[in-house]
Amino acid sequence: MKSCRAVDLTEVRIGPRGLEHDRQWLLVTAAGRFVSQRSHPTLALLLAQADENGVSLTHPRAGSIRLDAPALMGASPESTQRVMVWKREIEAIDAGSAAADFASAVIGEPARIVSGFSDHFADGYPLLICTLASLEDLNRRLPEPLPMSRFRPNLVIEGADPWQEDRIRQLRVGGLRLKLVKACTRCVMTGIDQLTGKKGLSPLPVLREFRFDDNVGGVTFGWNARLEGGIGGLLRVGDGVEAEHR
Repeated sequence: MKSCRAVDLTEVRIGPRGLEHDRQWLLVTAAGRFVSQRSHPTLALLLAQADENGVSLTHPRAGSIRLDAPALMGASPESTQRVMVWKREIEAIDAGSAAADFASAVIGEPARIVSGFSDHFADGYPLLICTLASLEDLNRRLPEPLPMSRFRPNLVIEGADPWQEDRIRQLRVGGLRLKLVKACTRCVMTGIDQLTGKKGLSPLPVLREFRFDDNVGGVTFGWNARLEGGIGGLLRVGDGVEAEHR
């Protein structure tokens, strides 16, 4: 589910839209607009565990619920509705009244849960890649170190030089081929403690001192990537990485 607690994996299958099951579910307002930690930091406490049959959700305030995948709900493309993720309209399927009650209890206002039928709810790119070396360099500049979870990457690379990702055009990871296409601009979510759902130290002021990019109009950390090959393969912790530079 988009913008919820990060789930660490030792391996995951890669589909045409990124990690299997990633961001296939979404919490939306009554008007159908997406909800994220930017406005509701409590989503950091919402644990979503997905599989091919649906998703199990747990939140300390709302309890737990199990939701079936659209195919098991008897949903069809004709039953879709439109929801908004930023300026993008996406066809989605409402998960029902029990899911809406759960979502409303999570964020404290009327909300619903939807599932993607033929799309997913990423902001724009299927993968976000960060390097440990860049985080270590940033942490040396901060009054206290921050964990990588503040930046919510899909893939973390160890062994690169600090900010080497700025110079990488393409990566081979295991059997996958990934193209780095856009530096990721960072928002207020980086200042939310992902363990407590409360505001903490924000890295944005320090990042602004040396990571402001006029081309994208913001401070950057990590790179957005898309799949160029290897769809259907497995991505595993410990896979070797080969980089092709710009």
